[in-house]
Amino acid sequence: MRVIGGRVRAVIVAVLATILIASIQVPPATEAHAPGIDPFLYALGQVESGGNYTARNSTSGAYGKYQIMPANWGPWALRYLGDASAPQTPANQEAVARGKVHDLYHWLGSWKRVAYWWLTGSTKTSGWTTYATSFVNKVMAIYNQSGDTGTGDTGDTAGSGSASTWTLRRYAETSSRIVYRGTWIRAGHRSYTGGSVRQAKYSGQTATFTFSGQQVVWVGPKGPTRGQARVWIDGERITTVDLYASRFVPRTRLFTHRFGGSGAHTLVIEVLGTRGRPVVAIDEFVVWN
Repeated sequence: MRVIGGRVRAVIVAVLATILIASIQVPPATEAHAPGIDPFLYALGQVESGGNYTARNSTSGAYGKYQIMPANWGPWALRYLGDASAPQTPANQEAVARGKVHDLYHWLGSWKRVAYWWLTGSTKTSGWTTYATSFVNKVMAIYNQSGDTGTGDTGDTAGSGSASTWTLRRYAETSSRIVYRGTWIRAGHRSYTGGSVRQAKYSGQTATFTFSGQQVVWVGPKGPTRGQARVWIDGERITTVDLYASRFVPRTRLFTHRFGGSGAHTLVIEVLGTRGRPVVAIDEFVVWN
């Protein structure tokens, strides 16, 4: 559920931005890369929609993975895609959100303030509502779980953290790093990364992913037909993941594991063939290093 008052303010800001954009934002080409932008975008998308590119708020009309308001899409798409009428495809949503939060970070100075602005359209640094504070805390909890990005972004100022940075890499279900055993078929949906996943339903079928990093996330769909899978890391059984949900959610974080340091690892997903709802699917793996 969205805060309508906050979204209305965001619409006003978007309208003003089309008139005064040069005075309030610096074009991305003249700014350095915003540190920690990948983990922040991941966190924002998870809190806004669970990573669902087709999510729509029936009250406010906000749409997509990042719940962009209808009045904002046109001006933002014009700025970051060069086309105010660009469709809200997953790729376009990512490009627009990345461009916008990049500019916001360089304007506001911290990811916490960017998260607050994203919800409310306000640059206030204090007096936040309980709802807004909860929203920002959820975003930052996922962001911080992704590791130390070197921004020192635990308060309202950035740049005080360590010099280290994290690199995010995504491996689609078609990656050569994934070895499938058994029958894993392609299934399509417009909200999947690249438009498809690999899925299996029979007990004992496995997918083995080899990678090097400090944290790994398995991303995929949940729904009424989705079953259970065992997850193994480096030969050790870690947990059993249940992918059931009362409604279909095309993209969500299904499993996360963080290591003590960077290194080579193997993750195995073993399908259990759950009776009545056996399907287990892989959209992508996200690795931080």
